[in-house]
Amino acid sequence: MKRTSRISRLYLYAAGLLLALTSASVAAADAGAGPFGVTAVAVATGQSARVGALFAAGDRAHLRGSHFCTASVVRSPHHDLIVTAAHCLAGRTDALVFVPGYRDGEAPYGVWQVGRRFLPDGWAQGQDEDEDSDVAFAVVGRREEKGVEDVVGGNRFVTGTATGATAVTVTGYPNSREAPVSCSDKPRLHSRMQQRIACPGFSGGTSGSPWVNGDGEVVGVLGGHEGGGATADVSYSVVLGAQAAALYRQSAGCTAVHVGSS
Repeated sequence: MKRTSRISRLYLYAAGLLLALTSASVAAADAGAGPFGVTAVAVATGQSARVGALFAAGDRAHLRGSHFCTASVVRSPHHDLIVTAAHCLAGRTDALVFVPGYRDGEAPYGVWQVGRRFLPDGWAQGQDEDEDSDVAFAVVGRREEKGVEDVVGGNRFVTGTATGATAVTVTGYPNSREAPVSCSDKPRLHSRMQQRIACPGFSGGTSGSPWVNGDGEVVGVLGGHEGGGATADVSYSVVLGAQAAALYRQSAGCTAVHVGSS
């Protein structure tokens, strides 16, 4: 009887291990980023270079340890647009800078001045801060006559996609680290206007992290419910719909000539 139980346990273990390996292979094939739900330091690639950290402009000479949120470059007609969480920009009147591909105190693609900011009305007015609209955009200034998208590329900002239809990769900058972390999984609905993803290690500082699918499309931005999540193991994003699309169109129409603090 003990031998039978032991064989059964071994069989179940082997079957579970095979299932885990198969799932990891499927995840890798689907998302191109390894097994689901595993967070690791993001490899420095052209794709991860589009994600960067936000800093107060006064810290630009001493970047290490001073980033406070994450943002990423999205495609726009003027090649100068980043997306982040509204709560990362709301109430901040100080000058900010964006550092794409930031690692270990270094700015491999330069330091970019954040100019005009575009927030949903409630967030911009400092009242009625609706977690279902926690997305914002900002225009960054040019460097040597180039937009940030010219230097690191940009992902498409896409609204109206079905939550969980494909896996996404979330990349962001925890305050406790000087390099970005990344995790892939399939998000699922939390509520009609909120989606969630189970990825460990996304603590303070990762607000604004893009959720990028296999087609290089931003289909979520870490934020929303509980400011993006009350624990580091589960993160949230607004379900990107008509309001986010309208805000994108408004911000993408702004030219570099109009850059200035808002």
